[in-house]
Amino acid sequence: MNIRNLLSDYVTQAMLAAGLPAECQAHVAASKKAGFGDYQANGAMGAAKIAKAKPRDIAQQIVDQLQQNSDVQVMISHIEIAGPGFINLTLDPQWLAANIRIINQDKQLGIQDDQPQTVVVDYSSPNLAKEMHVGHLRSSIIGDAVVRTLEFQGHNVVRQNHVGDWGTQFGMLIAELEEQLQEGESASLALKDLEGFYQSSKKHFDESEAFANKARDYVVKLQSGDAHVLTLWEQFRRVSLTHSQEIYQQLNVTLNADDVRGESAYNDDLAPLVAELQQQGLAVESQGAQVVFLEEMADKEGNPSPVIIQKQGGGFLYATTDLAALRYRSHTLHADRVLYFIDARQSLHMQQVFTLAKKAGFVNDNISLEHHPFGTMMGADGKPFKTRTGGTVKLADLLVEAVERAEKVVADKNPNLSAEERAVIARKVGIGAIKYADLSKTRTNDYIFNWETMLSFEGNTSPYLQYAYARIQSIFRKADIDVSALNSELALNEPAEVALSIKTLQFAEVVEQSTREAYPHLLCTYLYDLAGLFMRFYEQCPILKDGIDEDTKNSRLQLALSVANTLNKGLDLLGIETMDKM
Repeated sequence: MNIRNLLSDYVTQAMLAAGLPAECQAHVAASKKAGFGDYQANGAMGAAKIAKAKPRDIAQQIVDQLQQNSDVQVMISHIEIAGPGFINLTLDPQWLAANIRIINQDKQLGIQDDQPQTVVVDYSSPNLAKEMHVGHLRSSIIGDAVVRTLEFQGHNVVRQNHVGDWGTQFGMLIAELEEQLQEGESASLALKDLEGFYQSSKKHFDESEAFANKARDYVVKLQSGDAHVLTLWEQFRRVSLTHSQEIYQQLNVTLNADDVRGESAYNDDLAPLVAELQQQGLAVESQGAQVVFLEEMADKEGNPSPVIIQKQGGGFLYATTDLAALRYRSHTLHADRVLYFIDARQSLHMQQVFTLAKKAGFVNDNISLEHHPFGTMMGADGKPFKTRTGGTVKLADLLVEAVERAEKVVADKNPNLSAEERAVIARKVGIGAIKYADLSKTRTNDYIFNWETMLSFEGNTSPYLQYAYARIQSIFRKADIDVSALNSELALNEPAEVALSIKTLQFAEVVEQSTREAYPHLLCTYLYDLAGLFMRFYEQCPILKDGIDEDTKNSRLQLALSVANTLNKGLDLLGIETMDKM
Protein backbone atom coordinates (compact mmCIF):
# COMPACT_ATOMS: atom_id res chain seq x y z
CA MET A 1 0.00 0.00 0.00
CA ASN A 2 1.43 3.34 -1.10
CA ILE A 3 0.06 6.12 1.13
CA ARG A 4 1.16 8.92 -1.16
CA ASN A 5 -0.43 7.34 -4.23
CA LEU A 6 -3.62 6.62 -2.32
CA LEU A 7 -3.91 10.20 -1.10
CA SER A 8 -3.05 11.49 -4.58
CA ASP A 9 -5.96 9.47 -5.99
CA TYR A 10 -8.35 10.85 -3.37
CA VAL A 11 -7.25 14.46 -3.92
CA THR A 12 -7.41 14.04 -7.71
CA GLN A 13 -10.96 12.67 -7.43
CA ALA A 14 -11.88 15.62 -5.20
CA MET A 15 -10.44 18.10 -7.69
CA LEU A 16 -12.47 16.56 -10.51
CA ALA A 17 -15.61 16.53 -8.35
CA ALA A 18 -15.00 20.22 -7.61
CA GLY A 19 -15.16 20.90 -11.36
CA LEU A 20 -11.45 21.58 -11.84
CA PRO A 21 -9.81 20.73 -15.20
CA ALA A 22 -8.44 17.19 -15.55
CA GLU A 23 -4.88 18.45 -16.14
CA CYS A 24 -4.68 19.79 -12.57
CA GLN A 25 -2.26 17.79 -10.42
CA ALA A 26 -2.72 16.85 -6.75
CA HIS A 27 0.98 17.21 -5.80
CA VAL A 28 0.83 15.16 -2.59
CA ALA A 29 4.00 14.67 -0.56
CA ALA A 30 4.96 13.75 2.99
CA SER A 31 5.14 16.87 5.17
CA LYS A 32 8.65 17.94 6.07
CA LYS A 33 7.78 19.98 9.16
CA ALA A 34 5.89 19.11 12.32
CA GLY A 35 2.54 20.84 12.68
CA PHE A 36 1.72 20.68 8.97
CA GLY A 37 -0.03 17.33 9.01
CA ASP A 38 1.47 14.04 7.90
CA TYR A 39 1.01 14.73 4.19
CA GLN A 40 0.43 17.89 2.22
CA ALA A 41 -1.45 18.44 -1.05
CA ASN A 42 -0.13 21.46 -2.93
CA GLY A 43 -2.21 21.23 -6.11
CA ALA A 44 -4.60 24.08 -5.25
CA MET A 45 -2.09 26.77 -6.26
CA GLY A 46 -1.54 25.35 -9.74
CA ALA A 47 -5.27 24.70 -10.18
CA ALA A 48 -6.04 28.27 -9.14
CA LYS A 49 -3.87 29.64 -11.98
CA ILE A 50 -5.73 27.49 -14.50
CA ALA A 51 -9.16 28.30 -13.03
CA LYS A 52 -8.20 31.97 -12.46
CA ALA A 53 -9.42 31.87 -8.87
CA LYS A 54 -7.99 32.39 -5.38
CA PRO A 55 -5.87 29.41 -4.22
CA ARG A 56 -7.56 29.22 -0.79
CA ASP A 57 -10.99 29.17 -2.45
CA ILE A 58 -9.85 26.30 -4.68
CA ALA A 59 -8.34 24.53 -1.65
CA GLN A 60 -11.65 24.85 0.21
CA GLN A 61 -13.54 23.32 -2.72
CA ILE A 62 -11.13 20.38 -2.70
CA VAL A 63 -11.45 19.95 1.07
CA ASP A 64 -15.26 20.02 0.82
CA GLN A 65 -15.15 17.14 -1.63
CA LEU A 66 -12.61 15.20 0.43
CA GLN A 67 -14.80 15.43 3.50
CA GLN A 68 -17.66 13.80 1.61
CA ASN A 69 -15.55 10.74 0.74
CA SER A 70 -16.20 7.92 3.23
CA ASP A 71 -12.82 6.30 2.52
CA VAL A 72 -11.06 9.57 3.26
CA GLN A 73 -13.01 9.89 6.51
CA VAL A 74 -11.58 6.54 7.62
CA MET A 75 -8.01 7.34 6.55
CA ILE A 76 -7.74 11.02 7.54
CA SER A 77 -8.48 12.33 11.02
CA HIS A 78 -7.93 16.02 10.29
CA ILE A 79 -7.81 18.26 7.20
CA GLU A 80 -6.84 21.92 7.27
CA ILE A 81 -5.91 24.65 4.83
CA ALA A 82 -2.67 26.49 5.55
CA GLY A 83 -0.92 29.47 3.98
CA PRO A 84 -1.85 30.35 0.40
CA GLY A 85 -3.67 27.06 -0.19
CA PHE A 86 -1.74 24.10 1.17
CA ILE A 87 -3.98 21.25 2.29
CA ASN A 88 -2.57 19.49 5.36
CA LEU A 89 -3.69 15.89 5.88
CA THR A 90 -3.31 14.07 9.21
CA LEU A 91 -3.58 10.28 9.11
CA ASP A 92 -5.98 8.58 11.51
CA PRO A 93 -4.20 6.49 14.21
CA GLN A 94 -6.80 3.72 13.98
CA TRP A 95 -6.31 3.49 10.22
CA LEU A 96 -2.54 3.37 10.75
CA ALA A 97 -2.88 0.64 13.36
CA ALA A 98 -5.11 -1.46 11.11
CA ASN A 99 -2.59 -1.26 8.28
CA ILE A 100 0.35 -2.11 10.54
CA ARG A 101 -1.47 -5.29 11.48
CA ILE A 102 -2.09 -6.05 7.80
CA ILE A 103 1.55 -5.74 6.75
CA ASN A 104 2.63 -7.87 9.71
CA GLN A 105 0.79 -10.73 8.02
CA ASP A 106 1.89 -9.82 4.47
CA LYS A 107 5.27 -11.02 3.21
CA GLN A 108 5.11 -8.35 0.50
CA LEU A 109 4.70 -5.63 3.16
CA GLY A 110 1.87 -4.16 1.13
CA ILE A 111 3.97 -3.86 -2.04
CA GLN A 112 2.85 -5.19 -5.41
CA ASP A 113 2.90 -3.20 -8.65
CA ASP A 114 -0.45 -3.54 -10.40
CA GLN A 115 1.17 -2.92 -13.80
CA PRO A 116 4.20 -5.26 -13.91
CA GLN A 117 6.73 -4.68 -16.65
CA THR A 118 9.51 -6.66 -18.26
CA VAL A 119 12.69 -4.90 -17.16
CA VAL A 120 16.10 -5.83 -18.55
CA VAL A 121 18.97 -4.77 -16.31
CA ASP A 122 22.54 -4.66 -17.65
CA TYR A 123 25.04 -4.64 -14.78
CA SER A 124 28.44 -5.84 -13.55
CA SER A 125 29.82 -6.81 -17.00
CA PRO A 126 33.44 -7.62 -16.12
CA ASN A 127 36.12 -8.17 -18.73
CA LEU A 128 36.92 -11.89 -18.59
CA ALA A 129 40.55 -11.22 -19.51
CA LYS A 130 41.16 -9.81 -16.02
CA GLU A 131 40.11 -10.41 -12.44
CA MET A 132 37.24 -8.37 -11.06
CA HIS A 133 38.48 -5.24 -9.30
CA VAL A 134 36.93 -2.38 -7.33
CA GLY A 135 35.86 -0.74 -10.59
CA HIS A 136 33.24 -3.50 -10.95
CA LEU A 137 31.89 -3.07 -7.42
CA ARG A 138 29.48 -0.18 -7.96
CA SER A 139 27.88 -1.59 -11.12
CA SER A 140 27.46 -5.01 -9.50
CA ILE A 141 25.90 -3.95 -6.21
CA ILE A 142 23.87 -0.96 -7.41
CA GLY A 143 22.45 -2.98 -10.28
CA ASP A 144 21.68 -5.91 -8.00
CA ALA A 145 19.90 -3.73 -5.43
CA VAL A 146 17.66 -2.30 -8.15
CA VAL A 147 17.04 -5.78 -9.59
CA ARG A 148 16.02 -7.17 -6.20
CA THR A 149 13.69 -4.25 -5.56
CA LEU A 150 12.06 -4.46 -8.99
CA GLU A 151 11.41 -8.17 -8.49
CA PHE A 152 9.94 -7.49 -5.05
CA GLN A 153 7.47 -5.12 -6.70
CA GLY A 154 6.37 -7.94 -9.01
CA HIS A 155 8.16 -6.96 -12.23
CA ASN A 156 9.59 -9.56 -14.60
CA VAL A 157 13.30 -8.79 -14.35
CA VAL A 158 15.85 -10.15 -16.82
CA ARG A 159 19.43 -9.86 -15.61
CA GLN A 160 22.02 -9.37 -18.35
CA ASN A 161 25.70 -9.74 -17.50
CA HIS A 162 27.23 -8.31 -20.69
CA VAL A 163 30.74 -9.66 -20.04
CA GLY A 164 33.72 -8.77 -22.19
CA ASP A 165 34.44 -12.18 -23.71
CA TRP A 166 35.32 -11.24 -27.28
CA GLY A 167 37.82 -9.08 -29.06
CA THR A 168 41.42 -8.88 -30.23
CA GLN A 169 42.99 -9.49 -26.81
CA PHE A 170 41.53 -12.99 -26.75
CA GLY A 171 43.83 -14.09 -29.57
CA MET A 172 46.78 -13.36 -27.32
CA LEU A 173 45.18 -15.00 -24.26
CA ILE A 174 44.13 -18.15 -26.11
CA ALA A 175 47.58 -18.56 -27.64
CA GLU A 176 49.11 -18.25 -24.15
CA LEU A 177 46.65 -20.77 -22.71
CA GLU A 178 47.45 -23.24 -25.48
CA GLU A 179 51.17 -23.05 -24.74
CA GLN A 180 50.65 -23.58 -21.01
CA LEU A 181 48.29 -26.50 -21.67
CA GLN A 182 50.94 -28.06 -23.90
CA GLU A 183 53.35 -27.86 -20.96
CA GLY A 184 50.99 -30.04 -18.94
CA GLU A 185 49.16 -27.31 -17.05
CA SER A 186 45.39 -27.57 -16.57
CA ALA A 187 43.21 -24.62 -17.63
CA SER A 188 42.02 -24.05 -14.05
CA LEU A 189 45.55 -23.87 -12.66
CA ALA A 190 46.87 -21.82 -15.55
CA LEU A 191 44.14 -19.24 -15.01
CA LYS A 192 44.16 -19.32 -11.21
CA ASP A 193 45.72 -15.85 -11.20
CA LEU A 194 44.08 -14.06 -14.12
CA GLU A 195 46.09 -10.88 -13.62
CA GLY A 196 49.36 -12.82 -13.66
CA PHE A 197 48.22 -14.80 -16.68
CA TYR A 198 47.32 -11.64 -18.58
CA GLN A 199 50.65 -10.01 -17.75
CA SER A 200 52.65 -13.07 -18.81
CA SER A 201 50.73 -13.33 -22.10
CA LYS A 202 51.28 -9.59 -22.77
CA LYS A 203 55.00 -9.96 -22.05
CA HIS A 204 55.11 -12.96 -24.37
CA PHE A 205 53.29 -10.97 -27.05
CA ASP A 206 55.67 -7.99 -26.78
CA GLU A 207 58.86 -10.06 -26.75
CA SER A 208 58.16 -12.79 -29.30
CA GLU A 209 57.27 -11.90 -32.88
CA ALA A 210 56.31 -15.53 -33.56
CA PHE A 211 53.91 -15.55 -30.60
CA ALA A 212 52.47 -12.16 -31.61
CA ASN A 213 51.81 -13.43 -35.14
CA LYS A 214 50.19 -16.55 -33.73
CA ALA A 215 47.99 -14.40 -31.47
CA ARG A 216 46.87 -12.26 -34.42
CA ASP A 217 46.17 -15.39 -36.43
CA TYR A 218 44.08 -16.77 -33.55
CA VAL A 219 41.93 -13.62 -33.52
CA VAL A 220 40.99 -14.29 -37.14
CA LYS A 221 40.39 -17.98 -36.45
CA LEU A 222 38.27 -17.19 -33.40
CA GLN A 223 36.08 -14.78 -35.34
CA SER A 224 35.73 -17.27 -38.21
CA GLY A 225 34.67 -20.10 -35.87
CA ASP A 226 37.76 -22.35 -35.98
CA ALA A 227 36.90 -25.39 -33.84
CA HIS A 228 40.28 -25.70 -32.08
CA VAL A 229 40.52 -22.02 -31.19
CA LEU A 230 36.89 -21.94 -30.08
CA THR A 231 37.56 -24.86 -27.72
CA LEU A 232 40.45 -22.97 -26.14
CA TRP A 233 38.31 -19.82 -25.93
CA GLU A 234 35.49 -21.75 -24.21
CA GLN A 235 37.95 -23.11 -21.65
CA PHE A 236 39.23 -19.62 -20.93
CA ARG A 237 35.68 -18.26 -20.70
CA ARG A 238 34.49 -21.04 -18.38
CA VAL A 239 37.34 -20.64 -15.88
CA SER A 240 37.09 -16.83 -15.95
CA LEU A 241 33.35 -16.93 -15.33
CA THR A 242 33.94 -19.24 -12.38
CA HIS A 243 36.19 -16.55 -10.85
CA SER A 244 33.43 -13.97 -11.30
CA GLN A 245 30.78 -16.27 -9.86
CA GLU A 246 32.83 -16.76 -6.70
CA ILE A 247 32.92 -12.98 -6.23
CA TYR A 248 29.16 -12.69 -6.77
CA GLN A 249 28.52 -15.33 -4.13
CA GLN A 250 30.79 -13.56 -1.64
CA LEU A 251 29.10 -10.24 -2.40
CA ASN A 252 25.62 -11.76 -2.13
CA VAL A 253 24.89 -10.60 -5.68
CA THR A 254 22.19 -12.59 -7.48
CA LEU A 255 23.89 -12.93 -10.88
CA ASN A 256 24.54 -16.50 -12.02
CA ALA A 257 25.73 -18.35 -15.12
CA ASP A 258 22.30 -18.16 -16.78
CA ASP A 259 22.44 -14.34 -16.68
CA VAL A 260 25.68 -14.16 -18.71
CA ARG A 261 25.14 -12.91 -22.23
CA GLY A 262 28.44 -11.44 -23.28
CA GLU A 263 29.72 -9.65 -26.35
CA SER A 264 30.28 -12.99 -28.10
CA ALA A 265 26.52 -13.70 -28.07
CA TYR A 266 25.98 -10.98 -30.67
CA ASN A 267 28.88 -11.78 -32.99
CA ASP A 268 26.69 -13.28 -35.74
CA ASP A 269 24.40 -10.24 -35.77
CA LEU A 270 27.06 -7.58 -36.22
CA ALA A 271 27.60 -7.80 -39.98
CA PRO A 272 23.82 -7.97 -40.73
CA LEU A 273 23.28 -5.00 -38.41
CA VAL A 274 25.87 -2.88 -40.25
CA ALA A 275 24.32 -3.92 -43.59
CA GLU A 276 20.89 -2.84 -42.36
CA LEU A 277 22.22 0.56 -41.30
CA GLN A 278 23.78 0.91 -44.74
CA GLN A 279 20.50 -0.02 -46.45
CA GLN A 280 18.68 2.61 -44.39
CA GLY A 281 21.19 5.21 -45.52
CA LEU A 282 22.33 5.80 -41.97
CA ALA A 283 25.80 4.24 -42.19
CA VAL A 284 28.18 5.81 -44.70
CA GLU A 285 31.85 5.31 -45.47
CA SER A 286 34.21 7.80 -43.87
CA GLN A 287 37.99 7.34 -44.13
CA GLY A 288 37.46 3.64 -44.80
CA ALA A 289 35.21 3.09 -41.77
CA GLN A 290 31.42 2.76 -41.58
CA VAL A 291 30.06 5.71 -39.62
CA VAL A 292 26.62 7.00 -38.64
CA PHE A 293 26.41 10.78 -38.21
CA LEU A 294 23.72 11.72 -35.72
CA GLU A 295 22.28 15.15 -36.44
CA GLU A 296 20.17 14.78 -33.29
CA MET A 297 23.34 15.02 -31.20
CA ALA A 298 25.09 17.81 -33.11
CA ASP A 299 27.50 20.05 -31.19
CA LYS A 300 27.17 23.83 -30.79
CA GLU A 301 28.72 24.37 -34.22
CA GLY A 302 26.16 22.05 -35.80
CA ASN A 303 28.57 19.17 -36.41
CA PRO A 304 26.75 15.82 -36.13
CA SER A 305 27.92 13.26 -33.58
CA PRO A 306 29.85 10.43 -35.32
CA VAL A 307 29.26 6.81 -34.30
CA ILE A 308 31.77 4.35 -35.79
CA ILE A 309 30.12 0.96 -36.20
CA GLN A 310 32.83 -0.78 -38.28
CA LYS A 311 36.54 0.01 -38.38
CA GLN A 312 38.58 0.43 -41.53
CA GLY A 313 39.92 -3.10 -41.26
CA GLY A 314 36.43 -4.57 -40.89
CA GLY A 315 36.40 -4.97 -37.11
CA PHE A 316 33.39 -4.04 -35.04
CA LEU A 317 33.21 -1.80 -31.99
CA TYR A 318 31.40 -1.60 -28.67
CA ALA A 319 28.68 0.51 -30.31
CA THR A 320 27.92 -2.26 -32.80
CA THR A 321 27.67 -4.89 -30.09
CA ASP A 322 25.54 -2.63 -27.88
CA LEU A 323 23.15 -1.98 -30.76
CA ALA A 324 22.80 -5.72 -31.38
CA ALA A 325 22.19 -6.27 -27.66
CA LEU A 326 19.49 -3.61 -27.65
CA ARG A 327 17.78 -5.18 -30.64
CA TYR A 328 17.77 -8.53 -28.84
CA ARG A 329 16.49 -7.02 -25.61
CA SER A 330 13.66 -5.22 -27.36
CA HIS A 331 12.49 -7.74 -29.94
CA THR A 332 13.38 -11.06 -28.26
CA LEU A 333 13.09 -10.26 -24.55
CA HIS A 334 10.25 -7.76 -25.18
CA ALA A 335 11.56 -5.31 -22.61
CA ASP A 336 9.49 -2.34 -21.45
CA ARG A 337 12.52 -0.82 -19.74
CA VAL A 338 16.24 -1.44 -20.25
CA LEU A 339 18.47 -0.19 -17.44
CA TYR A 340 22.25 0.12 -17.83
CA PHE A 341 24.47 0.52 -14.78
CA ILE A 342 27.67 1.73 -16.39
CA ASP A 343 29.95 4.46 -15.06
CA ALA A 344 29.50 8.09 -16.00
CA ARG A 345 32.42 8.10 -18.46
CA GLN A 346 30.24 6.11 -20.89
CA SER A 347 27.39 8.65 -20.93
CA LEU A 348 28.06 9.94 -24.45
CA HIS A 349 28.47 6.41 -25.78
CA MET A 350 25.16 5.28 -24.29
CA GLN A 351 23.34 8.37 -25.55
CA GLN A 352 24.64 7.67 -29.06
CA VAL A 353 23.59 4.02 -28.89
CA PHE A 354 20.11 4.87 -27.61
CA THR A 355 19.59 7.57 -30.25
CA LEU A 356 20.77 5.36 -33.10
CA ALA A 357 18.79 2.31 -31.91
CA LYS A 358 15.57 4.35 -31.97
CA LYS A 359 16.38 6.02 -35.27
CA ALA A 360 17.13 2.68 -36.96
CA GLY A 361 14.05 0.98 -35.53
CA PHE A 362 16.13 -1.55 -33.59
CA VAL A 363 13.89 -1.04 -30.53
CA ASN A 364 10.16 -0.66 -30.04
CA ASP A 365 8.77 2.88 -29.89
CA ASN A 366 7.47 2.60 -26.32
CA ILE A 367 10.60 1.15 -24.73
CA SER A 368 12.39 3.12 -22.01
CA LEU A 369 16.17 3.13 -22.49
CA GLU A 370 17.95 4.30 -19.35
CA HIS A 371 21.60 4.79 -18.57
CA HIS A 372 22.07 5.11 -14.80
CA PRO A 373 25.66 6.29 -14.38
CA PHE A 374 27.63 6.24 -11.16
CA GLY A 375 30.67 8.03 -9.78
CA THR A 376 34.02 6.66 -8.66
CA MET A 377 35.16 5.05 -5.41
CA MET A 378 37.93 7.30 -4.14
CA GLY A 379 40.76 6.76 -1.67
CA ALA A 380 41.51 9.02 1.30
CA ASP A 381 43.69 11.14 -1.03
CA GLY A 382 40.66 11.98 -3.16
CA LYS A 383 41.97 9.95 -6.08
CA PRO A 384 40.53 6.69 -7.50
CA PHE A 385 40.96 3.88 -4.95
CA LYS A 386 44.27 2.02 -5.42
CA THR A 387 46.59 -0.29 -3.53
CA ARG A 388 49.45 1.24 -1.53
CA THR A 389 51.74 0.54 -4.46
CA GLY A 390 49.34 2.27 -6.86
CA GLY A 391 47.93 -0.90 -8.40
CA THR A 392 44.33 -1.89 -9.01
CA VAL A 393 42.58 -3.33 -5.94
CA LYS A 394 41.27 -6.82 -6.62
CA LEU A 395 37.70 -7.25 -5.47
CA ALA A 396 38.48 -10.64 -3.94
CA ASP A 397 41.20 -9.10 -1.75
CA LEU A 398 38.92 -6.24 -0.69
CA LEU A 399 36.21 -8.65 0.48
CA VAL A 400 38.69 -10.75 2.47
CA GLU A 401 39.97 -7.63 4.22
CA ALA A 402 36.40 -6.50 4.95
CA VAL A 403 35.57 -9.72 6.76
CA GLU A 404 38.86 -9.70 8.69
CA ARG A 405 38.32 -6.12 9.86
CA ALA A 406 34.69 -6.84 10.74
CA GLU A 407 35.70 -9.84 12.85
CA LYS A 408 37.91 -7.61 15.03
CA VAL A 409 35.10 -5.08 15.46
CA VAL A 410 32.54 -7.77 16.31
CA ALA A 411 34.91 -9.44 18.81
CA ASP A 412 35.42 -6.11 20.59
CA LYS A 413 31.66 -5.46 20.72
CA ASN A 414 30.69 -8.94 21.92
CA PRO A 415 33.60 -11.05 23.24
CA ASN A 416 31.15 -13.73 24.45
CA LEU A 417 30.38 -14.96 20.94
CA SER A 418 31.64 -18.39 19.93
CA ALA A 419 34.22 -18.57 17.15
CA GLU A 420 31.58 -19.97 14.80
CA GLU A 421 29.07 -17.21 15.62
CA ARG A 422 31.74 -14.55 15.27
CA ALA A 423 32.77 -15.84 11.82
CA VAL A 424 29.20 -15.79 10.51
CA ILE A 425 28.45 -12.34 11.91
CA ALA A 426 31.79 -10.96 10.67
CA ARG A 427 31.03 -12.09 7.12
CA LYS A 428 27.59 -10.45 7.16
CA VAL A 429 28.86 -7.27 8.78
CA GLY A 430 31.97 -6.94 6.60
CA ILE A 431 30.30 -7.56 3.25
CA GLY A 432 27.26 -5.53 4.28
CA ALA A 433 29.45 -2.62 5.34
CA ILE A 434 31.18 -2.40 1.94
CA LYS A 435 27.90 -2.62 0.07
CA TYR A 436 25.99 -0.16 2.22
CA ALA A 437 28.82 2.41 2.20
CA ASP A 438 28.40 2.49 -1.58
CA LEU A 439 24.62 2.14 -1.84
CA SER A 440 23.92 4.83 0.76
CA LYS A 441 25.66 7.47 -1.36
CA THR A 442 23.87 9.21 -4.20
CA ARG A 443 24.70 7.00 -7.17
CA THR A 444 26.00 9.80 -9.40
CA ASN A 445 28.51 11.07 -6.83
CA ASP A 446 32.07 9.97 -6.14
CA TYR A 447 32.66 8.81 -2.57
CA ILE A 448 35.58 8.30 -0.21
CA PHE A 449 36.27 4.70 0.83
CA ASN A 450 36.87 4.63 4.59
CA TRP A 451 37.07 1.42 6.62
CA GLU A 452 36.51 3.07 10.00
CA THR A 453 33.35 4.89 8.91
CA MET A 454 31.72 1.98 7.10
CA LEU A 455 32.31 -0.49 9.96
CA SER A 456 31.02 1.88 12.63
CA PHE A 457 27.98 0.92 14.70
CA GLU A 458 26.98 4.59 14.77
CA GLY A 459 25.58 6.73 11.97
CA ASN A 460 24.15 5.74 8.62
CA THR A 461 25.97 2.42 8.23
CA SER A 462 25.11 -1.20 7.63
CA PRO A 463 26.34 -2.34 11.10
CA TYR A 464 24.03 0.23 12.72
CA LEU A 465 21.00 -1.08 10.81
CA GLN A 466 21.96 -4.72 11.35
CA TYR A 467 22.29 -3.96 15.06
CA ALA A 468 18.88 -2.21 15.11
CA TYR A 469 17.29 -5.35 13.66
CA ALA A 470 19.17 -7.63 16.09
CA ARG A 471 18.11 -5.42 19.00
CA ILE A 472 14.43 -5.89 18.14
CA GLN A 473 14.99 -9.64 17.95
CA SER A 474 16.51 -9.52 21.43
CA ILE A 475 13.33 -7.79 22.67
CA PHE A 476 11.28 -10.68 21.31
CA ARG A 477 13.59 -13.18 23.02
CA LYS A 478 13.27 -11.36 26.35
CA ALA A 479 9.49 -11.26 25.94
CA ASP A 480 9.60 -15.02 25.35
CA ILE A 481 6.87 -14.90 22.70
CA ASP A 482 6.21 -16.29 19.26
CA VAL A 483 5.95 -13.13 17.17
CA SER A 484 3.90 -14.92 14.51
CA ALA A 485 1.18 -15.36 17.15
CA LEU A 486 0.92 -11.62 17.87
CA ASN A 487 -2.63 -10.72 16.85
CA SER A 488 -4.02 -8.55 19.65
CA GLU A 489 -5.37 -5.04 19.12
CA LEU A 490 -2.85 -2.39 18.14
CA ALA A 491 -3.36 1.05 19.70
CA LEU A 492 -1.26 4.08 18.77
CA ASN A 493 -1.67 6.45 21.70
CA GLU A 494 1.73 8.13 21.90
CA PRO A 495 3.24 10.54 19.32
CA ALA A 496 6.32 8.30 19.01
CA GLU A 497 4.07 5.33 18.16
CA VAL A 498 2.20 7.30 15.50
CA ALA A 499 5.41 8.67 13.95
CA LEU A 500 6.96 5.19 13.82
CA SER A 501 3.88 3.62 12.25
CA ILE A 502 3.73 6.31 9.54
CA LYS A 503 7.40 5.84 8.71
CA THR A 504 6.95 2.06 8.56
CA LEU A 505 3.99 2.36 6.19
CA GLN A 506 5.98 4.68 3.89
CA PHE A 507 8.16 1.75 2.84
CA ALA A 508 6.09 1.16 -0.32
CA GLU A 509 6.43 4.70 -1.63
CA VAL A 510 10.18 4.73 -0.97
CA VAL A 511 10.56 1.43 -2.84
CA GLU A 512 8.60 2.82 -5.77
CA GLN A 513 10.69 5.98 -5.97
CA SER A 514 13.90 4.00 -5.59
CA THR A 515 13.14 1.77 -8.60
CA ARG A 516 11.65 4.55 -10.68
CA GLU A 517 14.81 6.66 -10.35
CA ALA A 518 17.24 3.73 -9.81
CA TYR A 519 18.51 5.35 -6.62
CA PRO A 520 19.15 2.76 -3.88
CA HIS A 521 20.36 5.52 -1.53
CA LEU A 522 16.72 6.58 -1.07
CA LEU A 523 16.00 3.19 0.48
CA CYS A 524 19.14 3.43 2.64
CA THR A 525 18.12 6.85 3.96
CA TYR A 526 14.64 5.56 4.72
CA LEU A 527 15.94 2.54 6.66
CA TYR A 528 18.30 4.76 8.66
CA ASP A 529 15.44 7.12 9.54
CA LEU A 530 13.20 4.17 10.44
CA ALA A 531 15.84 2.71 12.77
CA GLY A 532 16.31 6.12 14.40
CA LEU A 533 12.58 6.50 14.99
CA PHE A 534 12.47 3.02 16.50
CA MET A 535 15.24 3.90 18.96
CA ARG A 536 13.30 7.02 19.96
CA PHE A 537 10.08 5.00 20.30
CA TYR A 538 11.87 2.38 22.42
CA GLU A 539 13.11 5.07 24.81
CA GLN A 540 9.78 6.89 25.08
CA CYS A 541 7.42 3.91 24.98
CA PRO A 542 8.63 1.07 27.26
CA ILE A 543 7.69 -2.42 26.14
CA LEU A 544 8.90 -4.89 28.77
CA LYS A 545 9.35 -2.67 31.83
CA ASP A 546 7.45 -3.40 35.03
CA GLY A 547 4.09 -1.68 35.17
CA ILE A 548 3.34 -1.94 31.43
CA ASP A 549 -0.02 -3.65 31.03
CA GLU A 550 -0.35 -6.70 28.76
CA ASP A 551 -2.39 -4.96 26.05
CA THR A 552 0.10 -2.09 25.76
CA LYS A 553 3.02 -4.51 25.72
CA ASN A 554 1.51 -6.64 22.94
CA SER A 555 0.53 -3.55 20.96
CA ARG A 556 4.06 -2.19 21.06
CA LEU A 557 5.49 -5.61 20.25
CA GLN A 558 3.37 -5.62 17.10
CA LEU A 559 4.72 -2.22 16.13
CA ALA A 560 8.26 -3.46 16.80
CA LEU A 561 7.55 -6.50 14.62
CA SER A 562 6.50 -4.29 11.70
CA VAL A 563 9.75 -2.35 12.04
CA ALA A 564 11.82 -5.55 12.21
CA ASN A 565 10.11 -6.97 9.12
CA THR A 566 10.67 -3.72 7.22
CA LEU A 567 14.33 -3.43 8.23
CA ASN A 568 14.92 -7.05 7.29
CA LYS A 569 13.24 -6.74 3.90
CA GLY A 570 14.81 -3.36 3.17
CA LEU A 571 18.31 -4.65 3.85
CA ASP A 572 17.55 -7.79 1.85
CA LEU A 573 16.60 -5.61 -1.13
CA LEU A 574 20.02 -3.99 -0.81
CA GLY A 575 21.62 -7.45 -0.77
CA ILE A 576 22.62 -7.16 2.90
CA GLU A 577 22.07 -9.99 5.36
CA THR A 578 20.69 -9.57 8.86
CA MET A 579 21.20 -11.65 12.01
CA ASP A 580 19.17 -12.18 15.18
CA LYS A 581 22.21 -11.76 17.41
CA MET A 582 25.30 -9.57 17.23
